[in-house]
Amino acid sequence: MIDKSIKIQRTQSVLRELIPEALSTLGDEMLRGLCVTEVVCSRGKYDATVYLDKMMFDEKEKGYILSRLDKVKRHIQNHCMQTEGWFRCPNFTFEFDESLERQNKIDTLFAKVEEELKKGKKAHDE
Repeated sequence: MIDKSIKIQRTQSVLRELIPEALSTLGDEMLRGLCVTEVVCSRGKYDATVYLDKMMFDEKEKGYILSRLDKVKRHIQNHCMQTEGWFRCPNFTFEFDESLERQNKIDTLFAKVEEELKKGKKAHDE
């Protein structure tokens, strides 16, 4: 784990809870159902990247969601500031989380390697 200050970790944790809460207040059904997987703040907490679960969205829907989030991010920031009593809130950048997909590919590769090793061991034993 990257060594980060406790304050940044706390801010990230709070934002992981507040952003979905703010999204649930919006009128757009597609935005209300978004799941925040991770929030990563910059060192000075001026910027934060918000990672979203991409679920079953196609590329057109992803583009729509990101453009709508860009338009409502001020509302989300205001919600976070009011709820926590903050003077300022990080500037949000929204991205879809690709880590689960990468993890699945890595798991598949490890399974293939394990299978090849088992095959090689059986051939060697015979």
